[in-house]
Amino acid sequence: MKWQTDEQLKELLCSLVEHASITGTKGEVTFAERLFYLLKGFPYFEKNLDHLQLHSLRDGRHLLTAFVQKEPLKDTVVLLSHFDVVDIKDYGHLEHLAFRPRELTHELHNLYERIPTNVRADLQSGEWLFGRGVMDMKAGLTVHLSMLERAMNGQLPGNLLLLTVPDEEANSEGMLSAISVIKDLQKKYQLNIKACVNSEPVFSKYPNDDHYYIYTGSIGKVLAGFFCKGIETHVGEPFSGLNANFMISELNRFIELNEQFCEFFESDEVTPPPTNLMQKDLKEEYSVQIPHESVSMFNLFVMNRSFQKLHQMLWETAKRAARQIEDTYSKREKAFQKHVPFSSRKRNVKVFTYQQLLEKAIELYGEAEVGRRIDYLQSNRGVLGDRDFSTKLVADLASLCHEEAPMIVLFYSPPFYPAVSSKNDPLIEKTVTNLIIYAQQKHNVDITRQHYFPGLSDLSFLKLNEDPKTLHLLTSNMPLYGKGYYMPIQEMMELNIPVLNVGPFGKDAHKWTERLHLPLSFSVFPDLLSYTIQSLLKEGA
Repeated sequence: MKWQTDEQLKELLCSLVEHASITGTKGEVTFAERLFYLLKGFPYFEKNLDHLQLHSLRDGRHLLTAFVQKEPLKDTVVLLSHFDVVDIKDYGHLEHLAFRPRELTHELHNLYERIPTNVRADLQSGEWLFGRGVMDMKAGLTVHLSMLERAMNGQLPGNLLLLTVPDEEANSEGMLSAISVIKDLQKKYQLNIKACVNSEPVFSKYPNDDHYYIYTGSIGKVLAGFFCKGIETHVGEPFSGLNANFMISELNRFIELNEQFCEFFESDEVTPPPTNLMQKDLKEEYSVQIPHESVSMFNLFVMNRSFQKLHQMLWETAKRAARQIEDTYSKREKAFQKHVPFSSRKRNVKVFTYQQLLEKAIELYGEAEVGRRIDYLQSNRGVLGDRDFSTKLVADLASLCHEEAPMIVLFYSPPFYPAVSSKNDPLIEKTVTNLIIYAQQKHNVDITRQHYFPGLSDLSFLKLNEDPKTLHLLTSNMPLYGKGYYMPIQEMMELNIPVLNVGPFGKDAHKWTERLHLPLSFSVFPDLLSYTIQSLLKEGA
């Protein structure tokens, strides 16, 4: 057995971390291949090579599946992880050590006075390992490989399917591609998939939060965009036009950190308020023409709220912002007229959804012409990311309908994560209840159950709680849907796999102080995960 003791797990983790796999880099491409050859040498896969597979994404990256079958049993647990990590620019002068956990941890002792106060105690304890990916989420993958080894040695009462994917930190292209892979394997081996267990790390709810959480679902995310088209003019005649930056600023005041968009679940779970992830005008070079096209995108988290309800809230907010823009413009115009008399120009700000704007453009120019323009833009997309290309598609339609300006257009951009929950699933509920008791009795560890993992995860795509009909509001107002972005809604509905997240304990994901608590993560967590897997398989028998 290679990956069972604390030291063996630490050694494996460090080797995985040292293979830098930043999202979108060559290291991410080669990581899955490395895992393939790491597992290929085990006798089980030498005998069952078709049980270990690399599956290609359309862009050349790969996801990996490793299936260990215990015939004639059909009950199966899926272990899900991602192997990509975020960039390391935040490490500054320590960037060269970001993927060398032992060396980085040692060097931080030499920089003790320069590290944040709340990190010093952890560093001094000697129980923490620092580095990019040690927490999010190569520790989870490490322990999954340990469970796979146990399965190969016949220690589990059923089948285990390890699934590890790229791109979780960006657009979840890996997981979106994995849905069909899971279905194919399910059909090929006639699997009865009892649950999918992810091992994203515990996420703190507040500073110095030491609770050990498990999650029976994962929070959802919507990226809502607002495109504002004003009226161009020279800066010397500002009241002859309408500045789109002014429009977007007024709209932002209605949404940024607005508690009314928060969602509450039971007594202790609440979504963070919306916050802006991108805001800019579309002028490509400096001039004295006012910016007349601007865009703003907001991150919105959801739990139980339907997309239809959220869409309606955003639509109503855009309309209120439009009235506020008109009112503020009118008041400032009147104030300036005291100094320079001129005729007022009433500004009526219209509000459209992307679908409404598309229909209006088709009405004006015909479906063939509008389709030709969209196809042309798509074929000449170049290196534009999903967010910028979504904006470009909206801006082009707005230019066709320029007589409707000033206008606000509500649209959506990838990535989209449906909220998912296994609340009330009998198998998950029983497993969680027993796990909480087991952790306390065996390890003196108190587990706090949460219904939604707060950090976003690929679990979102395994069980569709949202009404598929309401998702049409999303897809019809997402310029990229079917044009480079697609979500396998029907396949997700057919899979409908119960989900659970049991993971290692760490702190400061996506920060240069990212660190993993070794005793809990490698002495306790493997046993908790093993207990979870065995409970799911035994209860399913």
